[in-house]
Order: sequence, then C-alpha cells, then structure tokens
Amino acid sequence: MTKVMTLEVITPERVLLTEKTNFVVAPGTEGPLGILYNHAPLITGLLPGVLKYESQGRMFFIAVSSGFMEIHDNRIVILADTAERPDEIDLNRALAAKERAEKRLIEQHPGLDVQRAELALNRALARIKVAAHQQAAS
Repeated sequence: MTKVMTLEVITPERVLLTEKTNFVVAPGTEGPLGILYNHAPLITGLLPGVLKYESQGRMFFIAVSSGFMEIHDNRIVILADTAERPDEIDLNRALAAKERAEKRLIEQHPGLDVQRAELALNRALARIKVAAHQQAAS
C-alpha cells in the first residue's frame, strides 16, 4: 500500500493545488514543520515562507504568505492569504519588494510598522527562493 497524503493549498481567490504527496515541509510559526504519512492531527499557524512537497519522486515549491494549516487523516489543508507557484512569480518584482522592505527597516521612519515591514520582507524572500528553485530546475 502506498503511503500518500492529500495536500490542498487554498487562498481566498482559488484552490491552487490538490495533490497526492508523501512528504511536506511547511513554514510553521514555530519553525519548519515536516509532515509524513499518519502525522498526528494538528492545526497551526503559518508564516510567509516556502512550502515544499514531494510528488512522484520530485520536489515542488510554493511561496505562501501567512495562514493556517490543518492536518487530519492524511489530509493537509493549507489556508494562505496568498500562494504562488514558481511560474507565477515575477522575480524582478519580488527583488524590488525585498529592496523596499529592507530600506524601510533600515531607515526606521517614525510611525513605521516594523512587523508589517518584516512580513513584507519575508514574503519577498519566499518568492525569490521559490523562483530560484524554478530557475535551477530549468
């Protein structure tokens, strides 16, 4: 019997992915969270980062923003504010967003929402990492 789980990635706009997988790493709020077959039921928060999963012997990468993950009965549901496959990412735009966020954090203007700037930086970094995986695979 093949030990596979179902992974779903859902945003407010769409169901990005429904895929059979045997391994997932998600950017949990307490650090990267690895999920294998028969994982204990869990609900946890997600931070902006890279969602990795294996399907048919290949690794795939998706940039996700903040959200939640539920694991139950070998089904993993990712509810994210945004999620992008590598081919959907504009690398130049992600690099520009990274530079803007870094500049805001360095300059620290009065009234700066530091947490928001850090989240923007982490989203940009996740998008850049996912795009880099796409380029390396090409």
